[in-house]
Amino acid sequence: MMASPLLMDVRYHIDGGFALRGDVTISGSKNAALPMIAASILASGETVLHNVPRLSDTLKMLEILEFLGAETSFQDNTVRIRTHNLQSKPIPKELVSSLRGSIVILGPLLARFGVVEMSYPGGCVLGKRPVGPHITALKQLGAEDMSTDEVLHLQGTLKPAHVILPEFSVTATENVVLAAALVPGETVIELAAAEPHVQEVERMAAAMGAHIEGIGTHTVRVTGAKQLHPTEHRVPFDYLEAGAFTIGALVTRGKVRMHDVDQSHLLSFLDSVRRLGGVWRYDAGEQILFVDGEISSLVSGEVRTNIFPGFPTDLQAPMGVLMTQANGVSRVFERLYEGRMAYLYELEKMGAHVEILNAHQALIIGPRQLKGRIVASNDIRAGVGMVLAALCAEGHSTITDVRYIERGYDRLEDKLRGLGAKIEKTIVEAPQPEAVARS
Repeated sequence: MMASPLLMDVRYHIDGGFALRGDVTISGSKNAALPMIAASILASGETVLHNVPRLSDTLKMLEILEFLGAETSFQDNTVRIRTHNLQSKPIPKELVSSLRGSIVILGPLLARFGVVEMSYPGGCVLGKRPVGPHITALKQLGAEDMSTDEVLHLQGTLKPAHVILPEFSVTATENVVLAAALVPGETVIELAAAEPHVQEVERMAAAMGAHIEGIGTHTVRVTGAKQLHPTEHRVPFDYLEAGAFTIGALVTRGKVRMHDVDQSHLLSFLDSVRRLGGVWRYDAGEQILFVDGEISSLVSGEVRTNIFPGFPTDLQAPMGVLMTQANGVSRVFERLYEGRMAYLYELEKMGAHVEILNAHQALIIGPRQLKGRIVASNDIRAGVGMVLAALCAEGHSTITDVRYIERGYDRLEDKLRGLGAKIEKTIVEAPQPEAVARS
C-alpha cells in the first residue's frame, strides 16, 4: 500500500503583548523581483540582480528558467541568470500551478522566440484574476492566441502597436513592456499600471537597451530594439513589507526604524496612517522610516484601496488590523478584489468587532482587545495581517498555513524576533486533502 502524500503545514506560534522595538532592514520586493527575473529572458548572456528576496516564489521562478535551459545561482541575495542556452518549450503545470507571478514570462518568451506555451498559473485565491488582459494586450502586438482550456499558447512575430490595456493590470503591463522592448519601433501602452515595481521593470528594460518614456505614468512609450543586452540591476525595497512593520509598531505601541525605504512608494499608505493617528517621520537622506507607536493615538477613519498611487490593496488587511485598535467606527472599501475580506472572519475569532457590508465593504469598530486564537492565513497579505493581530493580542496565537506568508515576506519571523516579538515556527505534517478524501 502506498503511503499517503503529506502536506507540510507551517505554523507561527506568537505570544502577544510585546512591543516591537529596534531597527530592521526591509528586503527587496518580490513583486519586482519576479518580472525582473523574467526580463533576463530577453537577452542572451548573464543578467545580475541584487537585493533579491529569498522566497519560495523567487526560487520557483528561477526553477522555471532552469527548465527552459538557463543556468542560475543565488548567493547573498544576488541572483545570476545565464541565458545563452535558453529555449521556449511547453512549461508543465507543476512549475506554474502555485505561482501566479509566472504569468510575466509570457511576453519575454513570445518576443524572443515567437512562441510561448505553458499551463495556467496559480497562486493565491483573491477572486477572479483572469489571464484575459495579457492575451488581449499581446494580441494587439500581433500574437496569435492558440490557447485551450488547459494550456496558454501564443505565437507569432510581434510588431509595434498602440496597445490599450483593458484594465490597470500590473502583470499585463509588465508583459507588454517586456515584449515591446524586443520589438523594433515604437509601442504605445495606454492604461498602463504605474506601481513602483512596474516602474523598476521599465527601468530595467531601458537599461537593457530599449528606450522608454512615461515611466510612472499610465501612458508608456517603448521603442524596442532588435537585440537587447544583459544588465546588472537592483531590486527595489518591498514597500508592502515596510507597511506591515509600520502597522506592527503601531498596534504593539512600539518604536521601529526601517532602513532602505523610499517614502514615495508609500505616500497614500503613510497619509492614511497619519489620518488614523499614527506618528511617523522619514529621513530622506538616510532612507529611514521611523514609526513611534508609543505616542500615537489611533482614531477611526476610512480607507479605499486603489491603483497606484492610491492605497495599496496588499496593505488592506494590515490596515484592517490597525482599525481594530483605533477609537471609533472605521470603514474599509476594497475596490479591486472581491476575495480580500476573508481575513475579517479570522479577526472576529480573535474578538474584533466587524460588520461586513458586502464583498467589498466592511465596518470595523474599535478599540478592541484581541484574544489569542488559532487562525488561518488565507493568502499572503491576509496572513501577515493575522501575524500583526497576534502580536497585539492577549495570550497565545497560532497562525496556520504560514507557507502563504513565506511566499511574500523574507525571513519574517527572524526580523520580528529581532524586534522583540515572541514568535516561533513549527512544521506539522498532515495528509494531502485528496488523500484523505480517497481514504
